[in-house]
Amino acid sequence: MSDRQYPVQGAGLGLRRTLMGSLWSQAPEGISFMEVAPENWIGVGGRLGHQFRAFTERYPFVCHGLSLSIGSPAPLDFELLSRIKAFLDQHQVRYYTEHLSYCSDHGHLYDLMPIPFTESAVHYVAGRIRQVQDFLGRRIAMENVSYYAAPQQEMSEIDFINAVIAEADCDLLLDVNNIYVNSINHRYNAEEFLAQLPGERVVYAHIAGHYKEADDLRVDTHGADVIDPVWHLLDVAYQQFGVVPTLLERDFNIPPVPVLLEEVARIQQSQQSALQTGERGRVANV
Repeated sequence: MSDRQYPVQGAGLGLRRTLMGSLWSQAPEGISFMEVAPENWIGVGGRLGHQFRAFTERYPFVCHGLSLSIGSPAPLDFELLSRIKAFLDQHQVRYYTEHLSYCSDHGHLYDLMPIPFTESAVHYVAGRIRQVQDFLGRRIAMENVSYYAAPQQEMSEIDFINAVIAEADCDLLLDVNNIYVNSINHRYNAEEFLAQLPGERVVYAHIAGHYKEADDLRVDTHGADVIDPVWHLLDVAYQQFGVVPTLLERDFNIPPVPVLLEEVARIQQSQQSALQTGERGRVANV
């Protein structure tokens, strides 16, 4: 098991505005950290901004961005990055992550588009990640994303991810559900894919639900309960990399807070089980 120091610990939950009242009144002990998209909160003032500040003072926070568009042919948006940098500092955000994809060209595309898996794209994207890290004065992590087409593919998804992370010298946000979704849609073995990722680069993990369009097609929605094969893949990730801090994402069809907390509690149970298994393994090897 890994002894790596992570920016956060335990089990987390993505904070959505519709949850703020219930989460504040209940103050559940099972949530160890929270995550938001900075674009949704930059410049928000008044009562809502005050409430958000109260949350960032109560919980450790990480940020998962939506608009960096790291693979876009358009120039990096340094005005946006300036606002993000100030936001991270203002709220003492522990870590900033983004999607290994793009969402803009001459305008915003309002979706996460796949970056071509090519050597030239590796160099281009890695260079832009280094620029962002230099500008922010901190390391960032890129998330392995779900995708439904692979235009101009010259290399495998796993080779592309690993090459970008190595050349950029950045970290990895491990999205377990995205691996499962892609393994169905693109017909590969999810556990074999997981085993090839650089565990030493993982800063935390995401787990979420998805939509079953057909037997051979899954759509990453964050709008349903996490299914058993994805929970199993999370257990495999803990066996592979150690107990990584893990956050539950739920973006719509959001159930009552007690139901969400059941899934957060299941993350904790998986983490505790992995820790106990690791301890037994260490004792057996003494």
